[in-house]
Amino acid sequence: MAKVYKKNSGNGSICLYLGRRDFVDHVGTVDAVVWVQLACVFRYGREDLDVIGVSFRKDIWIKRIQMYPPEPSNSPNTPMQEALLKKAGDQGHPFLFEIPTHLPCSVSLQPAPEDAGKPCGVDYEVRAYIANEANNADEKIEKKDTCRLIIRKIQYAPSEVGAGPKADINKQFMTTDKPIHMEVSMEKEVFYHGDPIPIKVKVNNDTSKVVKKIKVCIFQITDVLIYAADKYHKCVLNEEFGDQINANSTFEKEYRVTPSLANNKEKRGLALDGKLKDEDTNLASSTILQPDMDKQMQGVAVSYLIKVTLMMGGGLLGSLTSGFGDITAELPLVLMSPKPAGVLYGRMSTWNNFYSE
Repeated sequence: MAKVYKKNSGNGSICLYLGRRDFVDHVGTVDAVVWVQLACVFRYGREDLDVIGVSFRKDIWIKRIQMYPPEPSNSPNTPMQEALLKKAGDQGHPFLFEIPTHLPCSVSLQPAPEDAGKPCGVDYEVRAYIANEANNADEKIEKKDTCRLIIRKIQYAPSEVGAGPKADINKQFMTTDKPIHMEVSMEKEVFYHGDPIPIKVKVNNDTSKVVKKIKVCIFQITDVLIYAADKYHKCVLNEEFGDQINANSTFEKEYRVTPSLANNKEKRGLALDGKLKDEDTNLASSTILQPDMDKQMQGVAVSYLIKVTLMMGGGLLGSLTSGFGDITAELPLVLMSPKPAGVLYGRMSTWNNFYSE
């Protein structure tokens, strides 16, 4: 039997059932989900900082529906709804909603070890509650009359991917007649979390200088869009390779690197894929947007950049000039999770969520 998530209100008068907690953003469409109220929230401060009645959160989008007294509906019940209705009897009321395509995916910013409360980022909350007024969104609801479940809006890597990026760099030195040429490339444009990323490096060194070693770095770039134009660069991988390229020589090699959250657990502010309670997660997936999407509605946008650096020798002045002539090429990286078997793109689905009075 399929797994069902259940949450009760404090006074036991409401029981909320959800058929799942992950909902896939197919870029063009988003899986349908059953709801009472769904809130997409951007949280930009810790809950324990709220000491003067100021809320460090902003509601990006909220949708509500009245469940009782029930309103007429033409939507057919799903098999799981029918099964739960048999169990709940006359007290059960099925419901349905759809997440708009322009809303952001779930993402959280990694807190410091001493931070308390919910982390900053974007999350989605399904809430069922008892109201005293028919239609007052500002009514203060007692905690005991409310039950909540966090769900996630997630994206998977597309089934078809294009060719990988390539960068060409020529560096001319004042003391040499010919340049150093470096070409950096990848075989495809999208890679999965946890998989090695092969990076091909070709160098034609027509100078008298020596390349001491090669460094590969991957940076996560997080744009916080909703309240300020903040941009954070976090290095999630930094590896050096001791390959030396002599003067007047050529070089070609493929390096395989794997960025992971396990090696970045202590970095505060690192963007992670939305996390459910007691579940593991990974580095945040790259944000994929449609051309007409409003970036301000995304809350947090994540991208990755690979930097490959030829670390040069000191030349005539020795170590005093070491590092000043280094050569760096940059490649964009799209990092995502693979599409699980059975997940279809471009298809709307009705999922088995349920609300009982």
